[in-house]
Amino acid sequence: MKAVILAGGLGTRISEESDLKPKPMIEIGGKPILWHIMKIYSYYGINDFIICCGYKGKIIKEYFEDFKSEPWNVQTIDTGLETMTGGRLKRIENEIDDTFCMTYGDGVSDVNLNELILFHKKNQLIGTLTAIHPPERFGVLDLSENYVTAFHEKHRGEKSWINGGFFVFEKEIFDYIKNGDSTTLERGPLERLASEKELAAFKHEGFWQPMDTLRDKRYLEKLWISGDSLWKKW
Repeated sequence: MKAVILAGGLGTRISEESDLKPKPMIEIGGKPILWHIMKIYSYYGINDFIICCGYKGKIIKEYFEDFKSEPWNVQTIDTGLETMTGGRLKRIENEIDDTFCMTYGDGVSDVNLNELILFHKKNQLIGTLTAIHPPERFGVLDLSENYVTAFHEKHRGEKSWINGGFFVFEKEIFDYIKNGDSTTLERGPLERLASEKELAAFKHEGFWQPMDTLRDKRYLEKLWISGDSLWKKW
């Protein structure tokens, strides 16, 4: 199974570091957060990666050109500087021939990927996202049993759920990306899947942390140094 990682955004909310490098290459414990994400997948036997590059993508490509310290097959593909999330995914359609994983290049979790994939296959839907409890700044999901039914912009209480990435998709997801590079995956495509009851939610109660801001980066660094890096399964 392949894992697609979206790694092309501008990272404007952490511009203190992203002015020099793409956000996925910002380091936690001396390694890019992208490396940490890939180690999570590798722990579960997924070693075939497609990295969707954009902003300062050359830095990512150069990092993996002579990368031999892990048993990984890594494709770095330029998906455009201003391409939105759905557009980036659409651009690598020809590289996908079966069920695949996908996540964002700036968040780590201790989600059990084996259980996630089995859950996806059991439900036999086009997509599955990992739903997690959010910090207050995130928009939330409406869930009915294990289905996503709607998306909301604002946090609505402690029991809310949000999209935490770590998706599993069937190839049919590409049929839902209609507007090319301008397609935001989290809007049209996922909302349509939700309306058709084709988007499952794998509820994860464990650790999840994005690296949106310098404060997030420092928090992850603190966890790593203290040995409390719960995403580190390897």
